[in-house]
Amino acid sequence: MITVTRFNGSEFVLNADLIRTVEAMPDTKITLINGDHFLVRETPKEIVERVMEYGRHLRTLIPPD
Repeated sequence: MITVTRFNGSEFVLNADLIRTVEAMPDTKITLINGDHFLVRETPKEIVERVMEYGRHLRTLIPPD
């Protein structure tokens, strides 16, 4: 899960596993696999960095064999 910010300043948590695309239009548009989309203040680069950090965090929760 990642936290993103709407243009009115409110934050919400988004399931990063559901992201299909992130586009700069010039605002950042996140489209989910179900077709829903959100316009957010963060840049596409920031979204990608947050998703990568989320993935790293998940891998640390898996115990080694």
